[in-house]
Amino acid sequence: MSKRILLIIAATIFGSFNGFSNGIIQKDSSKPKTISFKIKLKSADKVKIAVSPLKYNKHLAYSFTLDDGYRSAYLTAFPLLNGGKISNSSINEWKIDQGGDGTVSEGLFYSDGMGNKIPFKLALAINGGSIRDLPENRGHLSWAEVKEMYNAGWDILNHGFHHATKHGTNYLTEVTENTNSIKQNLDFTMSHFVVPGGEGDEKYYLEYEKEALKNGYFSVASYYGVGPVFKVDSKVDLDKMISARTFVQSSKDTTSFKTMDKYLKTIDSIVKQKDPVWFNEFTHGTGSTNLWNLSMRFPDFKYYMTTLANKYGLKGNDSIWMAPWQEVYEYIWLRDRIKVDFQQKNKEVTVTIQLPEIPESFRNRDISLNVKTPSKFEIESNKDLRIKDDGKTTHKQIFIQLK
Repeated sequence: MSKRILLIIAATIFGSFNGFSNGIIQKDSSKPKTISFKIKLKSADKVKIAVSPLKYNKHLAYSFTLDDGYRSAYLTAFPLLNGGKISNSSINEWKIDQGGDGTVSEGLFYSDGMGNKIPFKLALAINGGSIRDLPENRGHLSWAEVKEMYNAGWDILNHGFHHATKHGTNYLTEVTENTNSIKQNLDFTMSHFVVPGGEGDEKYYLEYEKEALKNGYFSVASYYGVGPVFKVDSKVDLDKMISARTFVQSSKDTTSFKTMDKYLKTIDSIVKQKDPVWFNEFTHGTGSTNLWNLSMRFPDFKYYMTTLANKYGLKGNDSIWMAPWQEVYEYIWLRDRIKVDFQQKNKEVTVTIQLPEIPESFRNRDISLNVKTPSKFEIESNKDLRIKDDGKTTHKQIFIQLK
């Protein structure tokens, strides 16, 4: 077993918490309230209901982030995962190929367990100062491209306005100016921060961590911290979380898939764990050139993601929830703060859920319930609740989307 796999597995111990804190400093907009609905069973067998550790009752939540907002994210990664035309070779202003193989992708998917397929989604850690429309062969994304991926469910993370790291950097300005830039151009507020890498004063990343958390960011991905593997079968301490980043990168000296296979073996080892887990990784570019030798060549990226989809996605055992950091964070945050109660009387079960105040910046307000019953069932609720279930098929889960 490689050293990397051993280190990742060991990190599971340090990346999980039994403590619980409610230290969210952003203003909450969704006040505490209670929701309820009824389950109509076909038989009177006893029912057990519990909150699922992960959305859709999945075993592995896998979050993957593309740093720096390079255009290859839109030209190659987005169409591969979401479905669409992957760019042909595209030489950018730095004489680097950010394109792909020119094929048409049908998309890579997992399912919600209720008959719906969901495309793999990633996060983008971007610098607002680099986003622009020109030149045509630019190396970074445009605002329209970022918006399209955001609207498709990809998350946008703060990476500093200028990606500044050197001596003299105003860390507060880097954090807040990027916050304002994204708010002005895309009309939403980011809530998670990724420390930019580069040359700088010793432990400069601590300044970024401090300013991000002080200015309302829920978590920071940095050089050191908890994770990148988190056990999620119990409460997770998300309060002012600082997580360690690990990267997936192509080898400098080969174009074979041996390097990718090593990374994939790490995921295989994580999936084999008994309890559900959350794993988080990063890279930079995904074009045909290994950008700055810190990226994944497109053939490697395609092989890596396709292998994951074929093994753990819809075409495999369907155990993966391929979702960006913010989406998983928000699910776990809400999961750990709700209280579920149910009362059964013969073939009718009344379910009541007490909700907390939910931060204003949350994109996702979802609850998955694990249902244990041999009986098929139907849901009876008011029109204000958006509920899906698999009561007529495998009768194992109920999914609620809060407004």
